[in-house]
Amino acid sequence: MKLKQLFLLTFIAASITVSNACTNLLVAKGASVDGSTMITYSADSYWLYGALYHQPAATYPAGSMRKVYEWDTGKYLGEIPQVAQTYNVVGNMNEHQLSISETTFTGLKELIDTTGLIDYGSLIYITLQRAKTAREAIVVMTNLVKDYGYYSSGESFSIADPNEVWIMEMIGKGVGNKGAVWVAMRIPDDCVSAHANQARITTFPLQSKKNPKSISSKNISKIYNPEVEVVYAADVISFARTQGLYEGTDADFSFSDTYNPLDFGGLRFCEARVWTFFRQIDPSINRFYSYINGETRERMPLWVKPTHKLSARDLMRVMRDHYEGTELDMTVGAGSGPYNTVFRPSPLTYKVDGVEYYHERPIGTQQTGFTFIAQMRNWLPNPIGGILWFGCDDATTNVYVPIYCDINTIPESFSEKNGSLLEFSWTSAFWVNNWVGNMTYNRYSDMIKEVNHAQNKLESYYKELVDKNDKEALELWKKDPNAVSDMLTAFSLEQADLALTTWKRLGERLLVKFLDGVTKGEKDGKFEQNDKHIPERVIRPGYNEDFNRKEFVTPHPERFRLKSDEEMKQRK
Repeated sequence: MKLKQLFLLTFIAASITVSNACTNLLVAKGASVDGSTMITYSADSYWLYGALYHQPAATYPAGSMRKVYEWDTGKYLGEIPQVAQTYNVVGNMNEHQLSISETTFTGLKELIDTTGLIDYGSLIYITLQRAKTAREAIVVMTNLVKDYGYYSSGESFSIADPNEVWIMEMIGKGVGNKGAVWVAMRIPDDCVSAHANQARITTFPLQSKKNPKSISSKNISKIYNPEVEVVYAADVISFARTQGLYEGTDADFSFSDTYNPLDFGGLRFCEARVWTFFRQIDPSINRFYSYINGETRERMPLWVKPTHKLSARDLMRVMRDHYEGTELDMTVGAGSGPYNTVFRPSPLTYKVDGVEYYHERPIGTQQTGFTFIAQMRNWLPNPIGGILWFGCDDATTNVYVPIYCDINTIPESFSEKNGSLLEFSWTSAFWVNNWVGNMTYNRYSDMIKEVNHAQNKLESYYKELVDKNDKEALELWKKDPNAVSDMLTAFSLEQADLALTTWKRLGERLLVKFLDGVTKGEKDGKFEQNDKHIPERVIRPGYNEDFNRKEFVTPHPERFRLKSDEEMKQRK
């Protein structure tokens, strides 16, 4: 049996089985249709139960301590002094519309500090409790790892407030060297960026009298100057030299090439996801196909100026991307099966007769725990301006629900206490969405049409509903700001309930319509049936012609060919 459209890996990253998870898209305010800033997150892990976290605002007496647990495993790491006041945090956005997301690039494994106290997840959620703006978040994050040590491997962070979007890349210094080296750069207001498990910051402008827009952490207080666009650890280059990682000039120093050198996995599994986003907003990026295919060295830019401005709905569509219409299209080829599915079984790479092959790694993927589009709007009061378009499980088959950033109660369907990875719950969005998704994967070309219709209908409704609710909330804000939180909480809970109910009905419809590999006939959106509820039409579609002609069927013609009556007579 021949394997079609699978390519031999020339080199596979040693960390392939544990990384290559999570995707972030970043949109600055001048690149969005309405002037909002946006960042996305796909938290991809087979060990993550998709839920919406909530950390209420609180005050603490002097001397209070905060326990730190590793986000991925729940392992207790230690405790740090608590601040006097923390902010309300809903998911990855706080009451001031500050949002933070991430992707792990791992990088040089010898730089992981297993004695550090702050892992990347704790770094995000502690910072959201303590910072109001993206610039303040950078200061808080870098001080936390400097003071208490950085426990995780290499990480790219998206950090955004209603006015600015930043990308920061960080990696530890290894056991015995507390802290981290890092670089943070502001995305130009008319541009978009992305990262997907590969460090993307290469060279960057260094501080000099001629370049006041770039500062080192020695002068980090100057980051609050709005003209500053780059800030970096004072030892980001010197540390690399002392470790024997870099010997060139300061001006030629590249963070990515030093701390997370590119290999084929970094190109095809990580940079390819950035490429598929960029190419949809700037057709000239198509030329970098040769780059993600390991043929050319020129790297993609860190950010691009889109040919058209983007909406939250546009980002939802990209978060469901599987390279459709490109050379990497996952709906075609042997792996897509008879129903052109984008689902590929794990792991990402596998061997046949000692030869290593791989599946493509798309943005939309089955192992997503939760995903969101964080939208920050500077023309509205913070409680109204911040919207977390949130969904559990694979964006391909889920629905994004509008959740305001300052709600005081989490919807039951998104609660981390409602079910678990080992406990199914019909009231959990994670489980209901997984139910719909896992049905769809197996008969993708038929079922995805139904799912896409439901997504478009509900998400379009939500967009109109949010516009209306914003106006009502703003009027209430003018009369009684303290009443807005309850109003927005009730709204968010109602939409989460609607999404759960709608997806339950969608799952029921998929099961009924496509039961046992056939298709029930419909007319005007209703199943055709007699007065005894027996279907008028049951369509038996079989495999499509393209699948029947696939090369891996033909090597065994005697096994699959229907024998004639004459041949049957000649049986021995």
